[in-house]
Amino acid sequence: MGGMENHCALLCDGLRRAGHEVTLFAAAGTSQPGLRAICDPYERHLPWDVWHGTPELAEYQRIAFESCWDMVERGGFDVVHNNSLYPAIMDWAADAGVPLVTSQHVPPFGPMREAVGRTAWSGQVITLTSESQRALWQAADGIDMRVVPNGVDCNVWTPGGPVGDHLIWSGRITPNKGLVEAVSAAKIADLPLLICGPIEDSTYFEMAVGPLLDDQRRYLGHRDSGRLRELVSSARAALVTPMWDEPFGLVAAEALACGVPVAAFDRGGLREVVGPAGVLAPGGDVEALADALSTSLTLDREACRAHALAHLSVEAMIDGYERCYADAIANCRGGAAASRASSCSSTQALLA
Repeated sequence: MGGMENHCALLCDGLRRAGHEVTLFAAAGTSQPGLRAICDPYERHLPWDVWHGTPELAEYQRIAFESCWDMVERGGFDVVHNNSLYPAIMDWAADAGVPLVTSQHVPPFGPMREAVGRTAWSGQVITLTSESQRALWQAADGIDMRVVPNGVDCNVWTPGGPVGDHLIWSGRITPNKGLVEAVSAAKIADLPLLICGPIEDSTYFEMAVGPLLDDQRRYLGHRDSGRLRELVSSARAALVTPMWDEPFGLVAAEALACGVPVAAFDRGGLREVVGPAGVLAPGGDVEALADALSTSLTLDREACRAHALAHLSVEAMIDGYERCYADAIANCRGGAAASRASSCSSTQALLA
């Protein structure tokens, strides 16, 4: 469906390649082996744009995650990796003495921040995708957290054939992704731009983006991953233009894996993702972005690919998570969680 789902698939595949046994608790419908379905995708029944914030959707999620946790407690797993935004999972793990690694893919928000604070005693491990994101969380909680950058499949996102004359922009078309600014910068630099992605805000596209498009700056629609990779790998540079502090920047990592330099707004974790393989401009500064774009065209494409292989690959991500798993297991066995556990199910098992 999107970046989070893709991340989980890469995580499961990477762990299996590293020799781990993996069970995935998720909605029905994925082709992942080892799936234990906990619900139908909620979008089929209670679409987010209509039902978010309602008791009906909250109840749907509660039932799904409670069924998940029941299977976790009966499953005898060595460690649980939580990629959800459901805070109660952290409390359940703390009470049951289950080693837990929770990856925070978003900036701190109230219920999740409170859950992190409540369970700090339990030895659970919290991971974030960038130092920029860690600064936000530590400002909120003062809790030590680990940084594990997201990984991209560098066997899929690879350099392609001949380099074309176009730039590439891909992502969800919504104001916080900065497509208007990207098109404006491409016009200033007098370079052709191809645009791919789903239109999530049709008013924004029709009123703000559409009038800027022309023969040289074109929208191609929402492309599948195979066709998108071809367009990215043949681009001269990738434009990445978040208008908010994104925790990571997966689009930039995918471009770099293809050997494509990046010109980006310096927001959130993008400075860490791009490193020496791109050029940054102050957030929202279109003129500076146009200059950064021109400079990025001079960067070495092999160096961009090498940077991705070293820092942004699935293998690098798995290595980081394996260290977190080991620490979570050691913390739990050391008594941090077990000494405070008061799970009713654990008590019943003991009595039986």
